[in-house]
Amino acid sequence: MKKNSWIPFVLMLVFGMSSQAQSKKWTLTECVNYALEHNISIKQTELDIKTSTIDKRGAIGSFLPSLNANASHSWNIGLNQDITTGLLQNQTTQFTSAGANVGIDIYKGLQNQNALRRANLYIVGAKYQLLKMQEDVALNVANAFLQILFNKENLKVQAEQLSINEKQLVRSKELVNAGTIPKGDLLDVKATLASDNQKVITAENSLLISKLSLAQLLQLDNFLDFDIADDTEAKDENSILLQSPSAIYDKAKEQRTELKIAQTNLEIAEKNVAIAKGALLPTLKGFYNYSTRISYADIALRNDTGNVIGTQSPPPFFTQFGDNRGQSFGAQLSIPVFNGFSARNNVERSQVSLEKSKIAVEQQDLDLERNVYTAFTDAKGALNAHQSAIVALESRQEAYHYAKEKFDVGLMNSFDLNQSQTLLSTAQSDVLRTKYDYIFKIKILEFYFGIPIIKN
Repeated sequence: MKKNSWIPFVLMLVFGMSSQAQSKKWTLTECVNYALEHNISIKQTELDIKTSTIDKRGAIGSFLPSLNANASHSWNIGLNQDITTGLLQNQTTQFTSAGANVGIDIYKGLQNQNALRRANLYIVGAKYQLLKMQEDVALNVANAFLQILFNKENLKVQAEQLSINEKQLVRSKELVNAGTIPKGDLLDVKATLASDNQKVITAENSLLISKLSLAQLLQLDNFLDFDIADDTEAKDENSILLQSPSAIYDKAKEQRTELKIAQTNLEIAEKNVAIAKGALLPTLKGFYNYSTRISYADIALRNDTGNVIGTQSPPPFFTQFGDNRGQSFGAQLSIPVFNGFSARNNVERSQVSLEKSKIAVEQQDLDLERNVYTAFTDAKGALNAHQSAIVALESRQEAYHYAKEKFDVGLMNSFDLNQSQTLLSTAQSDVLRTKYDYIFKIKILEFYFGIPIIKN
């Protein structure tokens, strides 16, 4: 075998794998699912849910007793009081003390209960926010996907017009040579051909930019070879238009996430008012304290007259630990009388926020109704525009064929033929534009009706 004879085989394998990787074309479902999994805003909203879950654990913890332990060791030099005997002595001593205390809220104006309910609402609200973010991302991806489809078909139209004019140039040369048309008409065809080349380049650039926009929306690392499947899943069905706007609105009131978010924020505001009012009520806490102490100083022995006659070693550590222990327990009642209006200001502030939340729900309801009726009107208008564009295209096609026949026999100059062809190209672009505009507006209307962007 010749040296390095394996190189062509490896190159073929590498290029084969590369072409296979590049041949992948993304469907709308794949684009939406990928965006939902990798979008940064969605990931941030998912972290908000985790934060709300942590806050809920804190609210649950407020129902549990608090337990704290403490310990200290000190050295006392000079004249000081023996904490065990109570006598003043000029000496160096060491003392150890330890203790623990337990406290529990017996009654706190139902603040703990309302705080837990509010924490649960925060979790619900965070989940709604995540769903809203996912819906927005899916809608943006669908719009970008449809834009690519439009640019692809528009490129085909421009390329087809270029091909027609290239053939027309050949035909025009024959007609000039035959003396059927003047040479000036041939120059007009050449100018039109140059213009068509420019339109194809513009269409190619628009397609490339739309692909890059969707790839960046999906946050792909390598988007140079990104492409989508030509067979779109977005069909121009209009069954949703059989529904009345009021029926779509009634369904949207049950389905739409933004209205649920506003309603959840209203419930949170109500809990904030209840928590603020709870601060005006008395609180009752139970407590239990345990303490003990140990002295390391020698104990002075005294006679009946109080004179020191000797010393003895302190009792053992654990003996003192048990002998010197003390306990206390009870209940503490706290009644708010005056606190600089802070508690009442918090109540009023919470009530103002509650009124704002009520207005926000009403405004969201009005916005939803307006958006639904607007989306319905836009969808019907887009359908009519698309149907009109199709009729216009059929007429322009017939007019162009008639103009071309007249041009071939010298009954029409190249300027009028180019005008007819330009009108035909415009009509073809209008059909494509209105088609995808209609599909997207139908998607929005279905969105309000509760039909997802992609059907799993």
